Amino acid sequence: MIITIGGSIGSGKSTLARLLAKEYGLEYYSVGQIMRDLAASKGISILALSLAAEKDPNIDKELDERQRELAKKGKCAIDSRLGAYFLKADFKIWLDASIDVQAKRISGRDGVPEAEAKMQIARREASEHERYLKTYKIDVDDQSVYDLVVDTDKLTPEQVLKKCELGLKKKGLVG
Repeated sequence: MIITIGGSIGSGKSTLARLLAKEYGLEYYSVGQIMRDLAASKGISILALSLAAEKDPNIDKELDERQRELAKKGKCAIDSRLGAYFLKADFKIWLDASIDVQAKRISGRDGVPEAEAKMQIARREASEHERYLKTYKIDVDDQSVYDLVVDTDKLTPEQVLKKCELGLKKKGLVG
């Protein structure tokens, strides 16, 4: 079973993917972590990498190829903004969160002030939206490709997992 988890920055994609992987014995992969690692290897921030990708589409294409290779192994939960479009997934989840919740989560994860996190999120999401539309003709705001859409603002990770489990059961993927 391959599950993709897309969503806004700081919506809980990685947390949910890890929980699903543990619950169903799947491998866990994070394109966001791959992107953070790539940025660190270049000595730049993830925002700077996003901005560099505006001028160099090979950056996104490298990330896309990496996720395709990981998914070929099968049996995985992969958090990826574009996984629903690029991978032959059995179940596609989109997580959303308000900018205030996103900023609070990113601030806690990355140790930056919430105001700075908001600015980085807005700039990065705008960059990604523009790049994905230009490079792939994909509108990441179109949630119609997903099997399940969850607003995570007021939910614990365990509550999000439960909603996803119900969706997986409805689709007949788990007992």
